[in-house]
Amino acid sequence: MRRLLHIDASPRPGRSGVHEHGSHTRRLTHRFVSRWRAARPGDEIRYRDIGAAPPRPVSGPWIQAAFTPEDRREPWMAEVLSESDLLTDELVAADVLVLGVPMYNFGVPAPVKAWIDNVVRLDRTVAYDPDRPEDPYIPRLADRPRWAVLLSSRGGFGFDEGGALAHMNHLEPSLRTVLGFMGITRVRTVAIEYQEAGGELLAGSIRRAEAEVDGLVRELLADAVAVSDPLATV
Repeated sequence: MRRLLHIDASPRPGRSGVHEHGSHTRRLTHRFVSRWRAARPGDEIRYRDIGAAPPRPVSGPWIQAAFTPEDRREPWMAEVLSESDLLTDELVAADVLVLGVPMYNFGVPAPVKAWIDNVVRLDRTVAYDPDRPEDPYIPRLADRPRWAVLLSSRGGFGFDEGGALAHMNHLEPSLRTVLGFMGITRVRTVAIEYQEAGGELLAGSIRRAEAEVDGLVRELLADAVAVSDPLATV
């Protein structure tokens, strides 16, 4: 059985193509997850909507609690860390992370940054070894193969590698960095562009993105079969 963690970060509540003013990223994550569920109905899929319910940002008490050794924490610290613990548990359990993230001002929306700050946890998702001064950080999520699928949308165009605005794309690179720091290095990305232009440019970008999502589903399904049965053919 594979475990999927499906996270939507858009503040728009609906999906484009279905709901007026709906979200393009929700459209792509729904497509990925619904196709996965159809192919593997027995897999566990956990859903979290941080666009509708953003995680609490890191605070002074949070920092104090998180960096206090667990056996020395005071009772109030458990409450302060309760949401972070839940978000971290979900990530640690996942084999496939499906993350829908619209680009805001060249980077991630605030709820995604809050989620990142809650799940990059010392001794949970990353360890620190002072006896390795050249490379002290140990990614805890490298314990088994995991995938991350980053599904994004952009108002403009040309943000992909080699594009005219690639140097201004701080969304996928920052997420790759954070995920890799925790040990998730198998990352795939798909994005819809031309939202501001609209018309056929946007429609064509949506068609291409949906086709890429379908390809990713096939790729990761084949990997799931190979992990379950290394001798299987797909």
